[in-house]
Amino acid sequence: MNVRDATAEDAAALDALADDDLDAARLVRDRTVRVADDDGDVVGFVAFDAGRGAVHVTRLAGDPETVDVLLDGPREFAAHEELPVEVVLDEGDALADVLLDEGFEDAGAGPRFNGARTRRYRCEP
Repeated sequence: MNVRDATAEDAAALDALADDDLDAARLVRDRTVRVADDDGDVVGFVAFDAGRGAVHVTRLAGDPETVDVLLDGPREFAAHEELPVEVVLDEGDALADVLLDEGFEDAGAGPRFNGARTRRYRCEP
């Protein structure tokens, strides 16, 4: 598996991986997006940006092993900037276990998105 920066050509693959509506072309333009490429197939992605004192993972998709590898990008950036990393997931999302295994802490309830409850996860540098 190769992790690389996303390009506009990856937009259709990102849309296919997302659980809900995603404007993938805009995401690639507006955020740092890294994709996991397995023999030419995009099998996961992470989108992140920095603001309000943290690196915020705004989108995350892939199987647990892929997500584990993709988290290196935002964590390395955060360590360089001496910022924590924050991720918000829907309550019950299976990726929460990956975050906890990678040293993230459950930081409590997150914002509601379309009425759905979320949890906030945080990892200090």
